[in-house]
Amino acid sequence: MDVTFPNGTTVRASGIAARDTDEGWRQFGLYCDAAWQPDWPAVTIDWPDFGVPSDPNAAATQIRDAFQRALVGERVEVGCLGGQGRTGTVLACIAVLAGVPGDEAVGWVRRNYRPEAVETQGQVEWVAWFAGWAEQNGSLTDVNRAE
Repeated sequence: MDVTFPNGTTVRASGIAARDTDEGWRQFGLYCDAAWQPDWPAVTIDWPDFGVPSDPNAAATQIRDAFQRALVGERVEVGCLGGQGRTGTVLACIAVLAGVPGDEAVGWVRRNYRPEAVETQGQVEWVAWFAGWAEQNGSLTDVNRAE
């Protein structure tokens, strides 16, 4: 499913079973489960199901980098196994980068992607952590400008 953020940036979100088998459209993937095994340009975040990333700073940087790709028009896909918890959490982080306030990002994703997105309290708290990380690292001002 394509998700368009308030700043106009679009990414595709998917669980592995629902992924688009027409791989020609995607230019980059950001995945939260090694089961994806992409043979296209991609990164996989070490992120246990129902949990949060094993390395928060590395994951935050990978999310920001994927958003930067989408911001300049690259076709980016985000996914995990079911397309809800981890995928929803990444989408909420991207929403923050796209201008949604951190305390509203989870609600925004649940309204604009899936009501069951961001499955655990830990994931909700990680989105808040990410919002602070993004502000501290200048990502909220730097990332929103297409180069």
